[in-house]
Amino acid sequence: MTDSRLATALPIQVGRAELPQVPLLAVEGLGVSFPRPGGSGRVTVLADVGLTVRAGEIVGVIGETGSGKTTFARAIVGLGKPDTGRVVLDGRDISRLRGRALGEFRRTGAIQFVFQDPLRSLDPDLTVGASVAEGLTIAGDGTRSERAERVVDALRRVGLDPTVAHRRPGAISGGQRQRVSIARAVIRRPRLLLCDEPVSALDASNRNHILRLLDGLRRELTVGILLISHDLSSLAGIADRVVVLYRGRVVEDGPIADVFSRPRHPYTALLIASAPSIRRENRLSPAQLRPDAAGSPTSRRPLTNGGCVFAHRCPFATEVCAGAPALRAVPDRPEPGRGGWTAACHHVATWREQIGAAT
Repeated sequence: MTDSRLATALPIQVGRAELPQVPLLAVEGLGVSFPRPGGSGRVTVLADVGLTVRAGEIVGVIGETGSGKTTFARAIVGLGKPDTGRVVLDGRDISRLRGRALGEFRRTGAIQFVFQDPLRSLDPDLTVGASVAEGLTIAGDGTRSERAERVVDALRRVGLDPTVAHRRPGAISGGQRQRVSIARAVIRRPRLLLCDEPVSALDASNRNHILRLLDGLRRELTVGILLISHDLSSLAGIADRVVVLYRGRVVEDGPIADVFSRPRHPYTALLIASAPSIRRENRLSPAQLRPDAAGSPTSRRPLTNGGCVFAHRCPFATEVCAGAPALRAVPDRPEPGRGGWTAACHHVATWREQIGAAT
């Protein structure tokens, strides 16, 4: 057997987890747009976005505000209808489900969403126990006593005392509320967990607790987790892979340790350089990754259709970046056990050399 076939046949090793090769979630060519205010055309929010998540894997999605991260998660879970592409879960195209088929799929609880603000996502008039059991109640899953037992188990699983079930969301702390949101999501043993900035509203101590909880749940339940975050240091501690979005397009996708240590796309490098918590002395500085006063060749005029979305901010952009679709640069031989690594940049192999020459 050749090396490439061997890499395909064997499961991926990530930390202590053993991940299957077949993706649990496969998003292919996803495109989403919204009507412009006033009804004059549409605004494209996502264009040709794709990624995969395996069972037991945590994939982080990063990007600045407005990059399309939340829209992407909502499209996956079915809270927004994509214009193009498909969302495949366990081999089934769930983006095409409508009517009764969609309702039946949602009642299975296969995908669960953990929102950014638990105080707003939890009903203030329901007790914690009622909120956690709500999905079971709607689906008619089990008797009342069986649901109560599962609520106790779910609360314990996320590190909460079961007595909290009798309290209301406003009477518990922010960290406890987020644990309740996670308990509500995992009580039905989902296949995929979507977490939209789950620690952004928490202090450092609670943030670390929630991240460790998610890391433990993916191992205990073998659930795939898509984790949206602007906090790169949080992702660095638990994610296996990272997908970088800019203006609704994927600009880089690869193993998080590799991407964070030597990013291939200038935008990824700029994000990392701007995050002091994960920056080291040998990392690039933000000033090295921004256009100078004269600007790059493409920075003074709008991009043509299909051009690189980052070219107007990139100091390494050339005419080819504005006039042709960005390339998908793939390493000659992906490391066995770490998966592929792609970057949507024409100058993956040369932009670092330009920094060295300028220095």
